[in-house]
Amino acid sequence: MAAFFRTAAMIRTRFAPSPTGYLHIGGARTALFSWAFARHHGGQFILRIEDTDVARSTPEAVQAILDGMAWLDLAHDEGPFYQMQRMDRYKQVIAEMLDKGLAYRCYMAPEELDALREAQRAAGEKPRYDGRWRPEAGKTLPEPPAGVSPVIRFKNPTEGSVAWKDLVKGTIEFANAELDDLVIARTDGTPTYNFCVVVDDWDMRITHVIRGDDHVNNTPRQINILKALGAEVPQYAHLSMILGDDGTKLSKRHGAVSVMQYSDDGYLPEAVINYLARLGWSHGDAEIFSREQFVQWFDLDRITPSAAQFNTEKLRWLNQQYIKTADDARLAALMRPFLLRNGANPDAGPTLTAVVALVKERAATIEELADAATLFYRTLHPTAELLAQHVTPEVLPALGELVAKLESIAWERTAISAAFKETLAAHGLKMPKLAMPVRVLVTGETQTPAIDATLELIGRERTVERLRAAG
Repeated sequence: MAAFFRTAAMIRTRFAPSPTGYLHIGGARTALFSWAFARHHGGQFILRIEDTDVARSTPEAVQAILDGMAWLDLAHDEGPFYQMQRMDRYKQVIAEMLDKGLAYRCYMAPEELDALREAQRAAGEKPRYDGRWRPEAGKTLPEPPAGVSPVIRFKNPTEGSVAWKDLVKGTIEFANAELDDLVIARTDGTPTYNFCVVVDDWDMRITHVIRGDDHVNNTPRQINILKALGAEVPQYAHLSMILGDDGTKLSKRHGAVSVMQYSDDGYLPEAVINYLARLGWSHGDAEIFSREQFVQWFDLDRITPSAAQFNTEKLRWLNQQYIKTADDARLAALMRPFLLRNGANPDAGPTLTAVVALVKERAATIEELADAATLFYRTLHPTAELLAQHVTPEVLPALGELVAKLESIAWERTAISAAFKETLAAHGLKMPKLAMPVRVLVTGETQTPAIDATLELIGRERTVERLRAAG
């Protein structure tokens, strides 16, 4: 048995994903709440990889989980522990349970079990194992069939009920008569998920199990096994599901994607953390708060038992608020790969930090930030349609005068603005009439930040060269 230690009062939580895919939004929220609860109470947060589904678990999926946790900065205090590396411990506990009469061998063939369940359904009964191999006082069991490897079943109590006070949903109770004898080891001897979870939580001294409400039906079985083993039963908090924007089950089209996809799409991890925190939890009307504030405020009594709803636009808005206040140098470094993806050369133009400071106010993602910045770092290709629409014969005299002024002024925003105003006054034009052809000629775009600030960053040489090309 691995050595796991805690003081009597120490809170220990765990996040235990199965590496059969990426770390998605629902899993990330579970990890966040488990991490925050431990941090709030000065406890410990354990990472456990439940990789007993050998057919579906992959090293790539494990790495995806670790990458997602690292990006969100949800640091664990112990682990990651891998269930496949704890097989000897599980088999030891199963052997002890068999010796103590807490579990038994069941030789019922899969075809027999299928036929039993089919008959029960036909009779309008709940399909369940009928206990035919369960040893009881005064009961004679048949001879084990030759050549058949048994499964191991837990001898579940048949009377009374199992109940717990769920820290999110309130009291939940199941009648033991509704729970059949759970298979805890398969015919090849490998332990099953529900059993491994019990032993892990026991060995790792988990005090609070915070997980999705799809595990509610597993909980009474796990509690009964823990009690049979004489182990301390942790407290449980089952988080309600997350729905998509349209109120249906979360899917790839509205958020059930890898957490790392949000990184690829240009979201900041602190914005994603802030957004996840508000999915089913609140602190008054607080919408934007730091990680430190969240840990200070977080507790389970503020989690709603009703389903949370994912809102992509709300996440975009929140990310925009974080971008506005983020350090320009950090944003510049994050923006660089997006610029390269756009075919721009971030080294052939103004400093990235200066461009970030100019364009970040309206960007909701780093990707949008790069899109707005790309015009400063690419070869110009204005379309013929834009040139014909905006660079008209009537504006050419004003453009010529503006170019002459731009060649001689101090190259700073205020002086560029003054040159525009003087030219407009001399030719009786409104700002859009002159600014739009300048935008098209210099940037190839009709939408840019303020024209004087844009030209200042592009530089005198490129600006004058492109304006003179208009003839």
